[in-house]
Amino acid sequence: MKTIKTMLLTAFIAVLFSGCGGTAAILSTPIENIDSTPLKISELTEAEKHNWGHLDLVKDTIPGMSVDKAYAEIIKNRKGATVIVGVIDSGIDIDHEDLNDVLWTNKGEIPNNGIDDDKNGYVDDVHGWNFLGDGYDEQLEYVRILASGDTSNPDYEAAQKLYDVEYQKWLGRKTQYDQIYMQLTNTDELLAKHLGKKDYTKAEVNAIKSEDADLNKAVQIAKYMYSNGMDSLADAIKEINEGLESINERLNYNLNKSFKGRVNGDDPEDLSTKFYGNGNVKPVKKSESHGTHVAGIIAAERNNGKGANGVANNVQIMSVRAVPNGDEYDKDVALAIRYAVDNGAKIINGSFGKSFSPHSDWVREAIAYAAEKDVLFVHAAGNDSNNVDVEPNFPDDNINGVEISDTYIRVGALEPKYGSNMVASFSNYGKANVDVFAPGAKVYSTTPENEYDTKGGTSMAAPAVAGVAALIRSYYPKLSAAQVKQIIMNSGLPVKTKVIVGGDTNNVKPFADLCKSERIVNAYNALIMADQMSKLN
Repeated sequence: MKTIKTMLLTAFIAVLFSGCGGTAAILSTPIENIDSTPLKISELTEAEKHNWGHLDLVKDTIPGMSVDKAYAEIIKNRKGATVIVGVIDSGIDIDHEDLNDVLWTNKGEIPNNGIDDDKNGYVDDVHGWNFLGDGYDEQLEYVRILASGDTSNPDYEAAQKLYDVEYQKWLGRKTQYDQIYMQLTNTDELLAKHLGKKDYTKAEVNAIKSEDADLNKAVQIAKYMYSNGMDSLADAIKEINEGLESINERLNYNLNKSFKGRVNGDDPEDLSTKFYGNGNVKPVKKSESHGTHVAGIIAAERNNGKGANGVANNVQIMSVRAVPNGDEYDKDVALAIRYAVDNGAKIINGSFGKSFSPHSDWVREAIAYAAEKDVLFVHAAGNDSNNVDVEPNFPDDNINGVEISDTYIRVGALEPKYGSNMVASFSNYGKANVDVFAPGAKVYSTTPENEYDTKGGTSMAAPAVAGVAALIRSYYPKLSAAQVKQIIMNSGLPVKTKVIVGGDTNNVKPFADLCKSERIVNAYNALIMADQMSKLN
């Protein structure tokens, strides 16, 4: 197969988008006019909230990826090839109604017979592999460095400095959330007592007239919550309670130097042992929902009348459970990448990351191995509002700025509103080390036990891009992983406007300074470019 060099690909971009005839004459939006796109003033409808990442900037004034338009105008009734996408994450609910028909199944393995039928070293790996065993809660990497007691570790001092700040920060947050939770529950009880029912409405609260100071304060608190997007106090209490659970987990497990989390019997410092864990890729508890949410963004069954649509059809999801509630181990990630590559994945999604990586070389070698085997690795940029050109974020694909892979793509997160606020406040960024931005805030997708929920993070932006990559590899299978990366980067919509960075209104930068491509991902344009590129192979 003829392969076009990455360095030459950009030279074809103008030709591909200005070509006459075929699909090349169609563009999702006139790119020279993108920054004159009118801003959306009205609130998103429920349907828009559940599908905003698939919408079109020109038609909907929402910075989605034009996925629905791509299906309607390009894919239509075309038949694509099946693409295996490895999802390295927490467990995936493989019984979910929107995922159970898009699972990778290892045809060489007889389920539950306790035998390594396909001789790949992993017994009963029917839908993937679980490197965590029965474990889930874990320390953060810098806490593990401190817990080791090895003060000669070159990262020890930095780890201690970060720990001192983070531990106090999370203790403060716990106090704050405890107070808010108590205030909201007291408010809810007072309003329910006054109105004579627990399921009172916003209109009923707004209609309350009273001389009672406590009741008026309760009304004021409720109105404040309504003005901040909450439909009811019950929703606000639920959100605060979930926040408290997360804070308690952070203090009890992630930041607890005495906590012993690894329960799979394996030594994370010894790369020679590889066949640990088990074939059960499901979550160990309902709250372990991250992997299920990510899988749904990529490939939830489309148009089946159920909760969510994935970006890509023709996908088989391979679940590789390697990401705990805490920081992943480098060994687990390195072996998870190799497992996915060796078992047929053509795209790997990695919605995880950390600031310390004692064995980053193991992971980089695995990323390079994926590149050698023509596998695209899509990685979330991280949620610390940091410039990752300055602040480290692992796994990465470079040593002192020299890239070791041309099939690694790092993704920042967008909000569902075009304009100065389009970059999610939590998203990391970097002109050199972040490649593209994609929908990542307020994303609706699958969660365990046939449920659905809205979550935000670059963890949600990466699978959106993995889904676009899967579409390209499905309908244009002759394209290499390196070509798919460059198509995604070069076919996106270029943004020239200035944006608020890190949620700080005093930190305003040109969007072009935040990522290498200077673009937001667009599936419609990507398929147009892929169509033309495939004819050149």
